[in-house]
Amino acid sequence: MITQQTLIEFLDRFFQVEQYSEDERGGIYRESDRTIQRLGLMLEPIPNADRWIKNHRIDSLFVHRPWQLDPELDIGVIYYHLAFDERLTLGFNPRLAEVLSLRNVQPFGEKAGRSIGMIGEVLPQSVDRYSHQVRDIFGGYESAIVHQEKVSKVAIVGAMNEELVRSAAKQGAELYITGQFRISAKPAVLETEMNVIEVGHRRCEQWGLRSLSGVLRERWTKLQVIL
Repeated sequence: MITQQTLIEFLDRFFQVEQYSEDERGGIYRESDRTIQRLGLMLEPIPNADRWIKNHRIDSLFVHRPWQLDPELDIGVIYYHLAFDERLTLGFNPRLAEVLSLRNVQPFGEKAGRSIGMIGEVLPQSVDRYSHQVRDIFGGYESAIVHQEKVSKVAIVGAMNEELVRSAAKQGAELYITGQFRISAKPAVLETEMNVIEVGHRRCEQWGLRSLSGVLRERWTKLQVIL
């Protein structure tokens, strides 16, 4: 039997919430003791959520950003915000490292004692070829800056500034993948001739939600997860 509490216990471990302050850990947003057979996943509340819940016979919701949820909606809700971003988007994310073909992956960057990215090796190839792999995984990307033709080491980071770009270059990365290009980092990008792929914040989150769906199905084979 899957309950809100069993989901929370599993996701607390998966997201390693002990690394975060109490107000950043997530968990129960709206309590319910209902047995869960069909779990809906959302990044944020959608229009006509009540109709969607009814049509899909949803028992409970996972909402990444639940702040605008209709207070009249009668359903249990759990949420993880910062931990979701860092664990399932462009942070230290072993699942993403695997699909991006990274080897010898190491943590990269730091915030409050936590890694905010990763750096790893890929088979030497053209940036164009690797960018096609990124496009396939995320369903596109916002922009790409190409200075070097080849790539053999990649930094994937959920933040971007001059210090991080220079650090990635010093560690041998030729490509920096991030959610949003920051203008403040442009001088470092030009000086280090770093290739950059800006995936887009929304695409990163959508990939993370699909990945979470897989994690939950691996844990509970009978759980029906609806996106």
